[in-house]
Amino acid sequence: MGYYKYVAELWKRPKDTNLAILMRQRLIKWRREPTIVRVKKPTRINRARAIGYKAKQGFIVVRVRVRKGGLNRPRPRSGRRPKRMGTGYSPHKSAQLIAEERAARKYPNLVVLGSYWVGEDGMYKWYEIVMVDPDHPVIKSDKERNWVSGIRKIYR
Repeated sequence: MGYYKYVAELWKRPKDTNLAILMRQRLIKWRREPTIVRVKKPTRINRARAIGYKAKQGFIVVRVRVRKGGLNRPRPRSGRRPKRMGTGYSPHKSAQLIAEERAARKYPNLVVLGSYWVGEDGMYKWYEIVMVDPDHPVIKSDKERNWVSGIRKIYR
């Protein structure tokens, strides 16, 4: 097996492997950081590479923190029959999509390639978003990745 295969095996069950101690330390540190943090290197290199990340100029990795839990609306105060109370609420967007949108809003000149889960605790989930600068000369000159230059910004 190659290196990425071993990394993928570790991340299948991070709480049951040697990664558990490291993850615990990371989450304690990440809780104190801001919601959106630019990262030098991806935490899960195999997932980042699968999305399209390359260690070259123009690629940026951002870690985003998103709240967990049910999004229950407050109970209406005025009169309704019980069936129409509407206390339960299921969001139409996943936490991962919300994280991608927040990263795109923070960095409006970049295009989102994709994202992946990197951790969660009782309150938050963390995702890393791989982003590309479509106007960077290195990206424009790369034949495999210059298709990004023709994309309209999606989350604007």
